[in-house]
Amino acid sequence: MKARALWTVAAGRCEIREEALPPRAPDHALVRTLATGISRGTERLVLAGRVPDSQRDVMRCPFQAGDFPFPVKYGYSAVGVVESGPEALAGRRVFCLHPHQDRFVVPTSMCIPVPDAVSDARAVLAANMETAVNILWDARPLVGERALVIGAGVVGLLVAALLARMPGMEVVVCDIDGRRRAVVEALGARFAAPEDAPGDRDLVIHASADPAGLRRALELCAFEARIIEASWYGTREATLPLGEAFHARRLQIVSTQVGAVAPVMRGRRTHGERMALALSLLADDRFDALVGPATRFDDLAGAMPGLLNPAPGEAAPLCPVVTYD
Repeated sequence: MKARALWTVAAGRCEIREEALPPRAPDHALVRTLATGISRGTERLVLAGRVPDSQRDVMRCPFQAGDFPFPVKYGYSAVGVVESGPEALAGRRVFCLHPHQDRFVVPTSMCIPVPDAVSDARAVLAANMETAVNILWDARPLVGERALVIGAGVVGLLVAALLARMPGMEVVVCDIDGRRRAVVEALGARFAAPEDAPGDRDLVIHASADPAGLRRALELCAFEARIIEASWYGTREATLPLGEAFHARRLQIVSTQVGAVAPVMRGRRTHGERMALALSLLADDRFDALVGPATRFDDLAGAMPGLLNPAPGEAAPLCPVVTYD
């Protein structure tokens, strides 16, 4: 059986390639893809060839083919239906960390069933929601804290939505794009431009992928506040004013990354259980606002550069979705 997959073959250039699928082993599943999601932050770095040499092994995603920088088959948000596999999964919708490809064969352990209440398009947010869950496990938010999320991208918005569910939690989302206000407010948080963001924050989640956002986070912290650094800069450097109030306020900057389960839950939750939790949390119609626009897989090679790098003045999509007809 043949399959088609998206490959990044040079900086800013993609193509769809055909490949032969391996025979399905008894503990594997053949999945026909229904939708995939594009993670704009990470996949923009991949498209530009900006994965650092030192991080190429760490950055490999499950079922990636090729090597950084190019050519490489990359992606990790696939929703599909099991066409052939063990009885427990046959015919079921599943989520899998897999590149953009119309059919694939994977171990059944990598196939996480999608709840009936979660649509195909919304289910592609599972990898982002898994990241948001891990961020909160690292952050350990407390009832009644004053929280600030800097960066209203998909991960920042999902983190804000989860924080807003906590009793007594005051959640503000800061972003340079005022067009994000409506979705922020729909998720139960308050929107603020960078110059209007409130100070005296107990917990700051930085997810803007811009060092300026992290510098602003330091300015807005209360005494002994925690900054959870959820951004990854690739080859960029982040310069921080650690000689100002950083020490006097006894601030903490905590790195968080989804590749490992956060220490507080490590040994108690597997990666699969974390992903199942993420999928269950997507049973909320408000998250539909984070998904789109939709692009046909047949058109993806030409559309990918524009989806990841919109023209100046154009609104950047949150999570573009690829559909497979």
